[in-house]
Amino acid sequence: MPTVRMASAHSFLGRAQRTLWLRAPAAAVVLFLVLVAAVLGGCEYSYDDGRGELPDAPAVTDPVLPRDPLENEPVSGEELTEWAKEVMPDAEGQVFSTNYGSVERGHSKTESTGQLPSGTYSLTLACRSERRVSFTVRDAEFALVDLSLRCGTSRVNVVHLSKDSVLRLTVEVRSDANFAYRISRI
Repeated sequence: MPTVRMASAHSFLGRAQRTLWLRAPAAAVVLFLVLVAAVLGGCEYSYDDGRGELPDAPAVTDPVLPRDPLENEPVSGEELTEWAKEVMPDAEGQVFSTNYGSVERGHSKTESTGQLPSGTYSLTLACRSERRVSFTVRDAEFALVDLSLRCGTSRVNVVHLSKDSVLRLTVEVRSDANFAYRISRI
């Protein structure tokens, strides 16, 4: 006798329910994210701090000029003197030592100050070269300043001398350079 398979409506209903239950959490998550985005998109935090509205920013119409490639090329003579005056403007306080000059590629130059009384000093350094210039300032025992300066900027360091000292300033270069420095009491 032939066998007849019977299917009940229960078995079809169970598969359909499982499929719905698997799809329901994903749909709920998507619906939740859409609602959160809609709510947060409409939120704006504001408060009154007592100040008025900000003025409109002025329109900038000046073009940015490219940096002059000759700006850091070393100079000599009157141009060197003018450059040193420009990068070492008048200082406040008592100036103990100031100088400027040139150093050829691969060389170094060392200068010494006179005897400086104990106290706090401002040491301003500047250079003009296509590469960095190394400055080292030492007293009898320690290196007080040891830095490689990117030319085109001035650097001010504060040093404290606990006793009377003579400072030695060494300038080392990889390519031709101009240097300037000033030591003044704060």
